Amino acid sequence: MPQTLVIKIGTSSLTQPETGSLALSTIASVVETLSQLRRQGHRVVLVSSGAVGVGCARLGLTERPKGIALKQAVAAVGQGRLIRVYDDLFTALQQPIAQVLLTRADLVQRTSYLNVEQTFQELFGLGVIPIVNENDTVAVDELKFGDNDTLSALVASLVNADWLFLLTDVDRLYSADPRRHPDAQPITLVNRLEELKELQVQVGDRGSNWGTGGMMTKISAAQIATGAGVRTVIMQGRSPHNIEKILQGQSIGTQFAPQPRPVSARKRWIAHGLVPAGTLYLDDGAVQAIRYAGKSLLAAGIIAIEGEFESQDAVVICDRDGTEIARGVVNYSHLELAQVKGQQSDAIADILGYPSPETVIHRDNLVVMGGDGR
Repeated sequence: MPQTLVIKIGTSSLTQPETGSLALSTIASVVETLSQLRRQGHRVVLVSSGAVGVGCARLGLTERPKGIALKQAVAAVGQGRLIRVYDDLFTALQQPIAQVLLTRADLVQRTSYLNVEQTFQELFGLGVIPIVNENDTVAVDELKFGDNDTLSALVASLVNADWLFLLTDVDRLYSADPRRHPDAQPITLVNRLEELKELQVQVGDRGSNWGTGGMMTKISAAQIATGAGVRTVIMQGRSPHNIEKILQGQSIGTQFAPQPRPVSARKRWIAHGLVPAGTLYLDDGAVQAIRYAGKSLLAAGIIAIEGEFESQDAVVICDRDGTEIARGVVNYSHLELAQVKGQQSDAIADILGYPSPETVIHRDNLVVMGGDGR
């Protein structure tokens, strides 16, 4: 049965660790695997890192630039060379590709989010494999994805993918870094992310010298993707042919079981497309009403707020201990909520001095995270 697959390959897999130059044998293997998957009828998206690394190699730089302006310039050099390599290899297999460069701003606005989604669907209909990367040349810090693991998870949510494959420089997740701890235990299946804490899994916060990611970003990406109903796999990037084996049921890499998928594209956008501008903390009764009864959020259930946000901004919703339970689009600014939190709905107009919505977040604009996606 044809499925939608998002494959993310990181800089550590695409480049030689000593020089940062392209690992052509790995790229050729990725191209061959993805072309075969496409011939089998699957809808395939490739999220590829490497533009900055390739740019560094082309310019003779010995380390990844730290300043944003220099990084953007180097990415502009590397992106063209990277996509040319992909185009040459895919063309040899008669597989058309498209370059899709995204910034977080493309997903924040509802209209642009839908436009991007429709573009992907048209590309799938044409039999094209989109190759996605962050548009490093124009992205600014406030609207950056931060790493391509996060980008791939958001793309997987956007296209309603069945699988997200995170190709990296280890074959699976371990209880500790196997390069430093030979007795580290392999982890093949994660049903709940809380299991990683119970297993005392240790993860680093950095990737290779040429990349921006690390195992922590991959686990964060898995949280985003599985929350959108996408089964996620961490696997060895030098062996992309294993993707077909995994689809056939073999236990390779570490798989993260998907959670119930949000019921609508709009709710996937609220959960994973928007950048939260603040946080609301709720009492136990409000948490129960939202998590289990599918209710709207009322001012009476709010015990504290953080951040500066306006009406129609996205916010994170937490219980009193700070555990995230939901996200939503708020009907009040932070200044208004500071005045009405804990108050009954029928008192809000008198407090503010003007007519106001009954709900702080209507249930249609609210998504339970790690729940049933109401």
